[in-house]
Amino acid sequence: MILAGFRPCKYFYFWLQIFKNMTNTHDQYRQVIEHCKAVFLDKMKDYGPSWRIMRPSSLTDQIFIKASRIRSIEVKGMQLIDDDIQGEYVGIINYSIIALIQLEKGATEAPDMDLEEAEKWYQQYFYEAQNLMEKKNHDYNEAWRSMRVSSYTDLVLMKINRIKQIEDNQGKTIVSEGIDANYFDIINYSVFALIKTMLA
Repeated sequence: MILAGFRPCKYFYFWLQIFKNMTNTHDQYRQVIEHCKAVFLDKMKDYGPSWRIMRPSSLTDQIFIKASRIRSIEVKGMQLIDDDIQGEYVGIINYSIIALIQLEKGATEAPDMDLEEAEKWYQQYFYEAQNLMEKKNHDYNEAWRSMRVSSYTDLVLMKINRIKQIEDNQGKTIVSEGIDANYFDIINYSVFALIKTMLA
C-alpha cells in the first residue's frame, strides 16, 4: 500500500516494471543495490569523496535522521517536503555502507579516495550484506515478505539506537554483536523495505 501523501521518486515506475517480472529475492535484492550503487557513484562524481571526513558516529546520526523522517511520515500519513521515502531508504543503505568503510579505514582530515576505489569498497560490503541476507532468508523462509514496511522502519531505528549505545560504550559489548553487524542488518532491512514498497 502506498502511503497517503506519498510522492514517488523518479525511478519508481521504472522499478515497478522490473519488479512485476521478478519474484526471486536474490534478483530483487541485486536490482535495489545496483540502483543504490548508481546513486552513490553519481554523488561521488558530483561531490567527490567528501564523506571520507565523517566519523562513524556522525554517519549513525545521519541514518537516524532519515529513519526518523520515514517514521514521522508513516505515522502522520502525509509529507510536506518532496523528498520521497524510497530516496530516504536509499540514503540509509548508502550511509550504512559508507559507515562500514569508515569503520574499516577510519575517517580522514581530507577526502582521499578515487571513484574506482570507492566502488570496490562499496561492492565488497554489498556482497557481504547480500550473503548475510541469503543465509538468513534460507533459515527464515522468506518471512520478510509478510512483514509491514513500518516494521522495517522501526527495526532500523532500533538498530541505530543499539549502535549509538555501543558507540557511547567505546565500541565494547558484553554479549551483543558489534557495530558492523548492526549496519549490515540496517542495509538488509532497508532493501526489504524498498522491495516491499515497489511491490505494494
